[in-house]
Amino acid sequence: MPLVEETSLLEDSSVTFPVVIIGNGPSGICLSYMLSGYRPYLSSEAIHPNTILNSKLEEARHLSIVDQDLEYLSEGLEGRSSNPVAVLFDTLLHPDADFGYDYPSVLHWKLEQHHYIPHVVLGKGPPGGAWHNMEGSMLTISFGSWMELPGLKFKDWVSSKRRNLKGDRVMPEEIARYYKHYVKVMGLQKNFRENTYITSVSRLYRDQDDDDSQDRDISTKHLQIEKSNFIKRNWEIRGYQRIADGSHVPFCLFAENVALATGTLDSPAHLEIEGEDFPFVFHSMPEFGAAINKGKLRGKVDPVLIVGSGLTAADAVLCAYNSNIPVIHVFRRRVTDPSLIFKQLPKKLYPEYHKVYHMMCTQSYSVDSNLLSDYTSFPEHHVLSFKSDMKCVLQSVSGLKKIFKLSAAVVLIGSHPNLSFLKDQGCYLGHKSSQPITCKGNPVEIDTYTYECIKEANLFALGPLVGDNFVRFLKGGALGVTRCLATRQKKKQHLFVERGGGDGIA
Repeated sequence: MPLVEETSLLEDSSVTFPVVIIGNGPSGICLSYMLSGYRPYLSSEAIHPNTILNSKLEEARHLSIVDQDLEYLSEGLEGRSSNPVAVLFDTLLHPDADFGYDYPSVLHWKLEQHHYIPHVVLGKGPPGGAWHNMEGSMLTISFGSWMELPGLKFKDWVSSKRRNLKGDRVMPEEIARYYKHYVKVMGLQKNFRENTYITSVSRLYRDQDDDDSQDRDISTKHLQIEKSNFIKRNWEIRGYQRIADGSHVPFCLFAENVALATGTLDSPAHLEIEGEDFPFVFHSMPEFGAAINKGKLRGKVDPVLIVGSGLTAADAVLCAYNSNIPVIHVFRRRVTDPSLIFKQLPKKLYPEYHKVYHMMCTQSYSVDSNLLSDYTSFPEHHVLSFKSDMKCVLQSVSGLKKIFKLSAAVVLIGSHPNLSFLKDQGCYLGHKSSQPITCKGNPVEIDTYTYECIKEANLFALGPLVGDNFVRFLKGGALGVTRCLATRQKKKQHLFVERGGGDGIA
């Protein structure tokens, strides 16, 4: 479906949206759901196990959570996100989940169409974002119920597809199909545009004396946007849409608000060392998995080097180990480092990852034993360089260097979002404005209750861009953004009425 009516020229589009969402993964989907008028209320029979929070919820039971004071509700709550609204929404949807309980959500959802805020969601592929591109051989780190979005239980969807859940954790392709189905069953399709690639998002600076009524807002039948003198052209979004014949059709849209929901999986992080661009050095699980599936590493005597101490690196270790490929596993941290992700995962729920962690601890390299036959870990080491003869140079924390012959190398040390469409690659939005945006080290700096960027008004960010890498927490971003935009819309309506206006805001 084209971005605007086929009779309109994309190159000269005058469409102005109250909100443009960039990214159609779970963050963008959830925000579209709430902007479409779905509102969460405390269920009539619900009692939250947190007695203090429950008493706060009872004070305004008649109001949706969107219309309540999020700072007041989230005060004192603790969880695995640094964003208080994310922790609040998670505990409402999954009460006491971190204590191992599977309590039902205390919320129920109502569609209130008068709260609809016109918007468009732009994504490169189908709804679900990067979940459609993830390696299919691995289980998700989270339970299926933690991956679900409001209003559609994952288990109910699985049952409707006549699939059997063999465990609480599921394959990424199942999650991707669920997200795609969610957009359809919730009636959000009219807001989504696939095969769109953003090339620039720039602020339009205007004189304060400009009359808002000069902004032309041409209605489109697909998105049902009504004309309004209240939509300010704060942002210009340029890009192109790839159509069926493979050609690219450029477009230009205008928006009052832009929400960044791109995730952070676009660009794998590099070591930035000599030889890293040799063809035997991979930077993603799909690349490595494809090499194994094609038999390129079959029968190799030399080990595969895997760099990184996160879950993706652990996936690569398991992939090689299960294919009988010897592994050299290099990481900078000590195995006792409390920040290692393995320390946060219960052994019973994640036995395969604890198997990797056990090997990291017990099968480390020593000068006396040399390399072990199946797996050898190198804690507190880093890679100095790769050589054209497929050798690598490692260095320990004490400065001792070692050289090994490899069959391949896989560098899995995180990833960066592709924010090339923003000024300075979006770096200026981070806590450290001189560094690239990353989920852990340098997320976008936001107001923690509205998710509006501190350094850019009318620009919002949510999901991994603000440090919420787990689906269960990114939903709080949708709540924060929706409350902020709904509050501003109410203020506009009151102002319009006071000035003796007519029909109000679309």
